[in-house]
Amino acid sequence: MANILIVDDNETIREGVAAVIAKMGHTSHVAADGARGLKLFKSRRMEFVITDLKMEGMSGIELLEQLLAEDEDAVVMLITAYGTIETAVESMKLGAFDFITKPFKPEMLRAKVEQALEVARVKKERARLQAENEILRQDSRPDADFSSMVGDSAAMQAVFETVRKVAPADSSVLITGESGTGKELVARALHDLSRRKARSFIRVNCGALAETLLESEMFGHEKGAFTGAGRRKMGRFELADGGTIFLDEIGEIGPALQLKLLRVLQEREFERVGGEETLSVDVRVIAATNQDLQVLVAEGRFRQDLYYRLHIVPIHLPSLRERPEDIAPLAQHFLEKLRARTGKRFQGISDEALEVLSSYRWPGNVRELENVLEQAMIFAEGEAIEAADLPSNLSGRSGPAALRRSAEGHLLVDTHRSLPEILDEVERVLISQAYEKAGRVKTETARMLGIKTSALYYKLEKYGIG
Repeated sequence: MANILIVDDNETIREGVAAVIAKMGHTSHVAADGARGLKLFKSRRMEFVITDLKMEGMSGIELLEQLLAEDEDAVVMLITAYGTIETAVESMKLGAFDFITKPFKPEMLRAKVEQALEVARVKKERARLQAENEILRQDSRPDADFSSMVGDSAAMQAVFETVRKVAPADSSVLITGESGTGKELVARALHDLSRRKARSFIRVNCGALAETLLESEMFGHEKGAFTGAGRRKMGRFELADGGTIFLDEIGEIGPALQLKLLRVLQEREFERVGGEETLSVDVRVIAATNQDLQVLVAEGRFRQDLYYRLHIVPIHLPSLRERPEDIAPLAQHFLEKLRARTGKRFQGISDEALEVLSSYRWPGNVRELENVLEQAMIFAEGEAIEAADLPSNLSGRSGPAALRRSAEGHLLVDTHRSLPEILDEVERVLISQAYEKAGRVKTETARMLGIKTSALYYKLEKYGIG
């Protein structure tokens, strides 16, 4: 069922066109002049607009220009008399879909409506794909293959079994665990093993944006909704229709957005920012957090009703230090994965290096392990990674590996490393120290470092800091 707008100052024509549209099973919205028609168009999504060419006040041509300025993908057809066909043809050069001349038969009108709705459907799908592709280009996408999740431990085998059982259902899932444990990989596995696998998997990092920007990112906005909103934008819930939306860092969203999210989970509907039209979506919601949401509920910082809506199926990912038996197979997996990226081939990891890896506590979990191995592969000289190739903080050596002090207190620089590599390691150590000093609270860490919270999120992920 489509929404079709009819604008004509002749009541008989308005009613006649509306009657044909009703018989086709669509909903008609009528206006007696261009100004009212434009107001109706702005208030809700119209798949098709039919307008008279000659009207008092705003003409059909003027209305066409206003509609296309509001939405460049608007599909508009003009009703014209024989004497104004030349003007109607000119209107098509301005962007009109077509025109129809008076008098017209109902079957001719039905054919035009069907053609117009197909054009509107193609335009909408094209816009959705363009927006989705832009999001996918921006997002960092880890391997979606379930086999990329490695773990022989009993704890991880239990996670794998839960994923297999839960994936076919449409129930909401809440994934908990420390940063770097692989929560997004689990979310992607749930999607890839579900009946929604042919549709989109859309990710939202709820902690990386300010509340107002996050609302627009999640639900979209209408043109003019706020400064800089130059055109209508589809939100990620809309783009995920038929598929899965993954809300990472769900504990970071504020009260107003929690309420709007609760409505989506309950009613499967929402409005864009600055819009009046209610949109319906069919999405599976998977959320993740490294915080204890029950504590946030007790503190009044997270809605209890939203928590229970998200917590229908809980999946907890153990930290790497809770499953040390997985370190060796994970290391081997990452070596094979990273060979192409580094251009080096290794026989493996020495026993001494494995012992260092196994004794480290891994605050950044699996993500930190991968980053450490990639760094070691770059600088290793032999055919296997040795303990000396690993960063100094793993083995308890003081300070960044790239920077040391001599016995006299002079700063020594590892000349085998480039300046960007040295700066990266110094930055990693400083951020890690500030993160621990701030009690692992990201907003406080960002304040201490004098950087934006969004920049901190990027750097925590870059360096595998949990």
